Amino acid sequence: MNIHILGLVFILTSCAGQHKKINGVSFVASNAAIENKNVQPVLNINGNFVALMPFGFIRDLKTPEVQYNTSRQWFGETKKGLEHYAKEFKNSNVKIMVKPHLWVSRGLFTGLIEMDSESNWKIFEDSYEKYILEYADISQKMNVDILCIGTELEKFVIQRPEYWNQLIVKIKDVYKGKLTYAANWDEFNRVPFWSQLDYIGIDAYFPLSDEKSPTIADLEKGWEPHKKTIQQFQKKYNKQILFTEYGYRSVDYTGKQPWDSNQVEGSVNLEAQKNATQVLYNQFWKEDWFAGGFLWKWFHNHEDVGGENNNRFTPQNKPVEVLIKKLYGDQ
Repeated sequence: MNIHILGLVFILTSCAGQHKKINGVSFVASNAAIENKNVQPVLNINGNFVALMPFGFIRDLKTPEVQYNTSRQWFGETKKGLEHYAKEFKNSNVKIMVKPHLWVSRGLFTGLIEMDSESNWKIFEDSYEKYILEYADISQKMNVDILCIGTELEKFVIQRPEYWNQLIVKIKDVYKGKLTYAANWDEFNRVPFWSQLDYIGIDAYFPLSDEKSPTIADLEKGWEPHKKTIQQFQKKYNKQILFTEYGYRSVDYTGKQPWDSNQVEGSVNLEAQKNATQVLYNQFWKEDWFAGGFLWKWFHNHEDVGGENNNRFTPQNKPVEVLIKKLYGDQ
């Protein structure tokens, strides 16, 4: 009888563990190595996952060659840096999503990358394949939990669907873990290959409110049409939704264009950041079809960043950090 009881407890515990959300942060690649003291602040907010982001670079929107893993890059953006960061987090039982990003000179939007000839498309596709397959191989060797095969590449994805179908097959030959793609908030419903991936990944910068300092009620109302669209899309593919990025700046009008990271000026609004974060959690974290998400963004030098005079995305050393600790701890 005791054996049966113990078995039941084990089954129930295992099932509960399977439904634990991805309480993640996007851990910014830096020019420095990290150690346990840099991991501890993630643990302090009950984070259980980090997105690690090796970078590839292209000169402009029509440049057909991806440069990556070069001596000019910051340590955390390279293969060696990725392996080092992943080891440090794994030592503290934090799971990993590898999420390669392209960076276009001057910060131009990657969704607009588009080659001007078939020959240049071929060069670009071969270059991107090499880049992604190398990090797929590293991800397999490091036994990471999720690999994101691209980030906000709308024109590339929509104009070259057959390329992506073939690339995903090649990735699966190398990497045996879970796969996703990080679609921009206004792109995800046009991505043609979700059926081949494990999660529908969305960078969730949906516009929610035009108010200077939006309330909980304003933001809840703002989510209504977006959540309905997401739910319908989720049912179509019967795959969990993963917010590959989510977050809000601590600034006035934070719900108006949440994707806007370029505006340096703007009055600090810590309450708006808290409200927007709370509402996103209210809307999604209790849904069975929602896998979780990765907060944008978290820096390694915790004690030196953020703070109550900072109007950027990071929650570090702001009131919203305390809120996130509570929300992530509610799982």
